[in-house]
Amino acid sequence: MRELDHLIAAAQTLEDGAAWVESKLGVPMAAGGKHALMGTHNRLLKLDAGRYLEVIAIDPEAPPPGRARWFELDAPAMRQRLARGPALIHWVERTGDLEAALRDYPEEVEVLSLSRGAYRWRMGVPRDGRLPGRGTLPTLIQWEGASPWEALAESHCSLAHFSPAQAILSATFVTPAGRRTLP
Repeated sequence: MRELDHLIAAAQTLEDGAAWVESKLGVPMAAGGKHALMGTHNRLLKLDAGRYLEVIAIDPEAPPPGRARWFELDAPAMRQRLARGPALIHWVERTGDLEAALRDYPEEVEVLSLSRGAYRWRMGVPRDGRLPGRGTLPTLIQWEGASPWEALAESHCSLAHFSPAQAILSATFVTPAGRRTLP
């Protein structure tokens, strides 16, 4: 069984992405961390039902990774898209058995064992860094222990609607300031 774990927004800089989310949803994002293998860093926002919103960007202080970064962050088309501003670009679904979930997954991925601080997870990532299914399939994750959601401060935001079937993702949130949408 799979369920929505988190939404991915990307930006040219982490500061731009966090400011964009705060301007749209009216709440600040929590500090995240660095992903050494991918040369990225993130900030997080707790949502409801074990879900969260992640803003990710290339870490300018990290050395270039020896592989393509995830979520197409190295792709010229994604760089052009993010030059126009931060955007909601992808979603991640969690599973308790990554190998079983990947048996029927229509995309060839490499299973990576990753960590950031106290967090450990395994994730199916295309070797060339592209979005699975050209953005029509979720990235799959299996947490090995706690997920960041458990440690995040309450944001009083919940996910009201998310439609991954659209060509351009959008999500509607219920926030302290009312209903808000991220395109």
